[in-house]
Amino acid sequence: MSSDGGVWGGRPPEGSSDESCSAHTITLLTRPGCHLCDEARAVIERVAAELGVSWQERDITGSPEDLAAYSDMIPVTLIDGVQHDFWRVSERRLRAALGAP
Repeated sequence: MSSDGGVWGGRPPEGSSDESCSAHTITLLTRPGCHLCDEARAVIERVAAELGVSWQERDITGSPEDLAAYSDMIPVTLIDGVQHDFWRVSERRLRAALGAP
């Protein structure tokens, strides 16, 4: 678990060959009982593992700021702290945003 209460997903494997991709961090904002979050998590886990990108998951119910900002948009995907997608995660768009072919 990270210091901000988030759950860390994966870390880039040592010796990752694509420094441009592995330099990024994906954050998945979720809340309990969110079926779209399960789908988003599966896409992010797969892409992050293939590209050696670190990712974390953060439950918005633990933060009044997150809850106010994102409650109607869950799941939300952030790349390096910047909102990338909400409701659904497009694997194609995620890969492109991470600089992957």
